[in-house]
Amino acid sequence: MQESGSSSTAATGTTSKKQADLQAQYNSYKSTLQQLAQKIGELESEGDEHKLVLETLRPLPGSRKCFRMVGGVLVERTVAEVIPALETNAKGVESVLQQLVKEYKKTEEDMNKWQTKNKVQVVQGP
Repeated sequence: MQESGSSSTAATGTTSKKQADLQAQYNSYKSTLQQLAQKIGELESEGDEHKLVLETLRPLPGSRKCFRMVGGVLVERTVAEVIPALETNAKGVESVLQQLVKEYKKTEEDMNKWQTKNKVQVVQGP
């Protein structure tokens, strides 16, 4: 009889460890998704700022003086010099944003497959 009692305890320990592993994996997926969502939000905001500045500068004469922050230093440039650099930066931000959105969707899909495979059900507290 003692053997069945100890094997029951071992089974409970194994189940408990599996639950802890599943919880850790779930938390990892959620954390990754949250970090990606935060970075996506930051890049969307940065992209909007670039668009607003470009919309403001385009109607102005190219010889007009403007100021631009480069590496924490405010430098004087002309509108004609700044617009191409802003356009390049805006395209770069958009490209990174698209990559992060793809990564978010893939991670979300991986998480859903993982949940299905491991028969994980999310229970949210009150």
